[in-house]
Amino acid sequence: MITAKLIDHIWSTRKAESLNGLKLMQAEIIGGGIDSGKKIIVADIISAGIGDRVIVTTGSSARRMLGDDAIPVDAVVVGIIDENCKFE
Repeated sequence: MITAKLIDHIWSTRKAESLNGLKLMQAEIIGGGIDSGKKIIVADIISAGIGDRVIVTTGSSARRMLGDDAIPVDAVVVGIIDENCKFE
């Protein structure tokens, strides 16, 4: 799992049918480390919002969170970090 900050919505008028109904967002990885500052696209299944610091799971664990290993998703928001935690 990684920590990230949600920075924008991703709007797509055409996409794979299996992505219909998913809220896609752009996130920036935080918390230091080699990937800090890298931007990724995540599926938000817990109604987080822009500016929220979140916990993201990736790979096959992300697809399991969606209940279907065939959905082409690499990263899913699984938690919102409380404001009193420091990662930046």
